[in-house]
Amino acid sequence: MNSSQDGRSPSIIIRLIGTLIGVSLLVYLLSRQGWTEIAAAIHQIPLATIVLACVLMLASRLAVSARWHALLRSSGAGISLSGATKLTFAGLFAANFLPTTIGGDVVRLAGVLRGGQARLDAAASIVVDRLIGMAGMATTAPVGLVKLAGWLLPGTVAGLWMTPSLATVAGTPGTSKAERLVESLRQVPKRIGGLLGMWIRRPGALLAAYCYTWVHMLCLFLLMWLLLRGMGEGISFWLTAGLWSLTYFITLLPLSINGLGIQELSAAFIFSQFGGVSASSSLTLGLLIRTLAMAASLPGAFFLPAILSGARSQEPGGPTDPEVE
Repeated sequence: MNSSQDGRSPSIIIRLIGTLIGVSLLVYLLSRQGWTEIAAAIHQIPLATIVLACVLMLASRLAVSARWHALLRSSGAGISLSGATKLTFAGLFAANFLPTTIGGDVVRLAGVLRGGQARLDAAASIVVDRLIGMAGMATTAPVGLVKLAGWLLPGTVAGLWMTPSLATVAGTPGTSKAERLVESLRQVPKRIGGLLGMWIRRPGALLAAYCYTWVHMLCLFLLMWLLLRGMGEGISFWLTAGLWSLTYFITLLPLSINGLGIQELSAAFIFSQFGGVSASSSLTLGLLIRTLAMAASLPGAFFLPAILSGARSQEPGGPTDPEVE
């Protein structure tokens, strides 16, 4: 047990340091851009647009709850939609503070186990829920990748000398790190296939979950597009979707607490460089998305204490299930 905790502590320290660096850089960029410009960009947005954005953010969170419930129901878990919604919001709220990118998932798992669900099935439902969310975002990512390729390719040949590390890794035969990376990537489909195995025979649940993730995505993309339009930016809806998908995958890197700082910096860079959005509007968008997401998770503060106290009360006399990796 101690070795497992010691193995996790460096990762937690890295995320705490990454959060501090990310937030510091964000504050620096905001100060360089000018707080008055950020405030002016926010004041441009009509109040009706902000209210609609709040409603859409809440709707996207409800769709995420319904997505997970569709998977739980297919596995035989006796959890109602309202119960899954409470656990989802509690997880979203906890993710704002816990020093890990999967803190919210731990809360969801604790809540499901409290209801008597088998640990393997509960953990698998959460992992598959995340995978379906990633699959949905992957469908819109090519729109952003096209912009990224167009930005990179014109200067690729002329700028190769500026990136000798990449050329060295690619051109050095038998590079151990490169070989390990390739081998790890080859194992990913097998691991994902194993996790999806119990749902392969439940295509209806997978389809329902995928539809819910699109509801979530459309609400999220629409509110961002409306906010950008309110700030006077003429970016298209689908380009907004593609660029945010790139931001989403960057934020998945375990570099800070819940992507704090990393998400805002990524959004500011990607939307300004590839979307033609002004720097002030890009920074403002990142800040508003973070604020709206945290505000939408606030109902989880009412459910979290009961979930955690219930999980603790079960530990002393409960069975010792094997650890799920």
